[in-house]
Amino acid sequence: MAYETLLFEKTGHKAVITLNRPQALNSFNRAMMRELVEAWAAVKNDGDIWVTILTAVGDKAFCTGIDVRESAAEVAAIGHMERWKDVPGSRVTARQNGCWKPVITAVNGMCAGGGLYFAGDSDITICSENATFFDPHVTYGRVTAVEPVMLTRRIPFGEVMRMSLMGSAWRMNAQRAHQIGLVQEVVPAAKLMETAHAMADVLAELPPLTLAGTVEAIWKGLEMDRQAAMDYGLLVAQRNAFTEDHEEGRRAFAEKRKPQYKNR
Repeated sequence: MAYETLLFEKTGHKAVITLNRPQALNSFNRAMMRELVEAWAAVKNDGDIWVTILTAVGDKAFCTGIDVRESAAEVAAIGHMERWKDVPGSRVTARQNGCWKPVITAVNGMCAGGGLYFAGDSDITICSENATFFDPHVTYGRVTAVEPVMLTRRIPFGEVMRMSLMGSAWRMNAQRAHQIGLVQEVVPAAKLMETAHAMADVLAELPPLTLAGTVEAIWKGLEMDRQAAMDYGLLVAQRNAFTEDHEEGRRAFAEKRKPQYKNR
């Protein structure tokens, strides 16, 4: 697939989406937001894609959020922000686009502002040793409201508030991000994609409908009360029990062989 702001690769049951605006610190402009919607739709609708790696070109910045130059130009032209049809960044992640296939996010360099959408909505996040995480909104007179809400589901409230209130003056390093659970593993930059692919290879051997069902049940459950979440998870599990892959897994276990899953 050809994109202006992204690279899209598919190998076996893996897809790799790479943010490709290094000259703009991989910030997302309107073109990238539109193309991310298209890319996640492609992942969602392709039965051969079972897991996706999300990363970015370059080692300086993974993503710094919305392209402020583009948004500033629009504000100057129209005098306010009401013309944005959607909140900038509201449809850049798999979860925001209704895609429940597993996502591994590999962060190298700065992950700032709206770039935190990707870390907040990822299933597994890994980063390089030089990665930093921060939210500069308040430094430049903007209320930070969306990214913190996403992060409160992943890291302690106090850490969210420190990041939100201190703006550009404080940056969370990779080691601290790992300590509090924002990322699951920290590796040397040279090993980042190798590690991401090793994880994806494991997932690509597992039943895709089961993986997607697990992702869906857990993420949707976050928006429900405890009992409703458990009830919904049970419904997803029951739905999965009628798939061919569920039966294949049962038979393979009984026959002591490796299962052959077919996404059916």
